[in-house]
Amino acid sequence: MYVAVKGGEKAIDNAHLWLAEERRGDVSVSELSLKQITEQLGLAVNRVMAEGSLYDRELAALAIKQSRGDLIEAIFLLRAYRTTLPRFGTTKPINTNNMSCLRRISATFKDAPGGQILGPTFDYTHRLLDFKLEADGESLTATQAETAIDKEIPHITNYLYKEGLIKEEELTGSEPQDLTREPLEIPAKRPLRLQSLARGDEGFVLGMAYSTQRGYARNHAFVGELRVGMVSVEMEIPELGCSIEIGEIEVTECETVNQFQGSKTEPPQFTRGYGLVMGHSERKAISMALVDRALCWKELGEDDLGAPVQDEEFVLYHADNIQATGFLEHIKLPHYVDFQSELELIRKLRREADERNDTQEAAE
Repeated sequence: MYVAVKGGEKAIDNAHLWLAEERRGDVSVSELSLKQITEQLGLAVNRVMAEGSLYDRELAALAIKQSRGDLIEAIFLLRAYRTTLPRFGTTKPINTNNMSCLRRISATFKDAPGGQILGPTFDYTHRLLDFKLEADGESLTATQAETAIDKEIPHITNYLYKEGLIKEEELTGSEPQDLTREPLEIPAKRPLRLQSLARGDEGFVLGMAYSTQRGYARNHAFVGELRVGMVSVEMEIPELGCSIEIGEIEVTECETVNQFQGSKTEPPQFTRGYGLVMGHSERKAISMALVDRALCWKELGEDDLGAPVQDEEFVLYHADNIQATGFLEHIKLPHYVDFQSELELIRKLRREADERNDTQEAAE
């Protein structure tokens, strides 16, 4: 095994050189800049930041460029870089009530307090290829776009809380476990589950969410509110005795309103699923909210229907695309010794079977 690896050093070096050539592509074509990626491939940058657990648009763009557009590889690069960074402290929880909304919609109330803000969305496009883009044409000018709404916009679920129509959620008051520094443990409390889902692979979380809509776990949901915008990040400074704003980040937040039949101790009411993701990532935030609600079945005293999305261990242990990628792709690497032992075992079993058959035929 060691000789095989040692003998392959030159081949590995050449593979790296070939990869660099493939990444660059035709040198007669202008090289893609990080600014172009951040400005024109923003949703890809958002996904890499969210699942890489590092909010830095330029580093995410660099990872996308280095990985040739393979977003999972880019997420891997960003997470690996993140582990080298020192931690100076912990910021205060962000307040999404004060979000400067680029987009804010509700599927439950037409005349939502604060108004509906359609913002930048694919929802109302016709999903037809725009060949103007092929000709480097622009469909809109910057002056035609909407601007963010800076006023405070209340969450719609607050109005349901006031009427007692949605279940009050208990605050534990304890410091949540940090998934980036401690391993995932099952059973997991809701804050840890939400962390895991926020970092989870968008496709996997989407598939789990879709299963709830198809009837698994019987968990019908309405999008109470979906909002996208900028929120300030504050940090406590002990020397000053107060907190100061250190920057802004873009986040997507989704609250679903779900049916709840009630229990022996709870009246019939609505419950809530929650999703919050760094960057503009609506599909991920909605999926996260649906899966979050499905995983709350035990706390709500609901029945275990045996749905995959209700299995906390199954969902959380398989949501992380970096762990999944590492375990999956390692089977491409040399397994010569392991396979030779399997091969020899099969040959031995076949020889023994042939000998038994020969003995049986001779006896007959």
